[in-house]
Amino acid sequence: MAALNGGCLCGSVRYSTAAKPVMSGICHCRDCQKFTGSAFGALVAVPKDELTIEGAVKTFASLGSSGKTIFRHFCPECGSSLAEEVEMRPELIILNIGTLDDPKAAVPQRETFCDDALPWVHVTPDVPRFPKRAG
Repeated sequence: MAALNGGCLCGSVRYSTAAKPVMSGICHCRDCQKFTGSAFGALVAVPKDELTIEGAVKTFASLGSSGKTIFRHFCPECGSSLAEEVEMRPELIILNIGTLDDPKAAVPQRETFCDDALPWVHVTPDVPRFPKRAG
């Protein structure tokens, strides 16, 4: 995969990385549904130390289902949900695929929290699906 570049709706925040993604997937948990304002989160994780962010982001911290903190980053100007960091994996940052300049570059490899999936959502029939967090 080539470099990943992206940013918010208004352009105030931009990010880039040349790192190979560690994971990409669909998350149906209620937190992702609320943070993205959609039926699920489409996510790609990259090494945090290989991501460059330009512009100011605002962060909201809350406990995830693991009991660990999740830091959700968004643009303070337009409100675009950009990325998450999970206390369980501090070396990674998880980008929201919809904020990539080329969202087709990230193909989901798994679906998680399928127990919370809306019954009318059928996203990726040929990937592993997990009722909760992936093992």
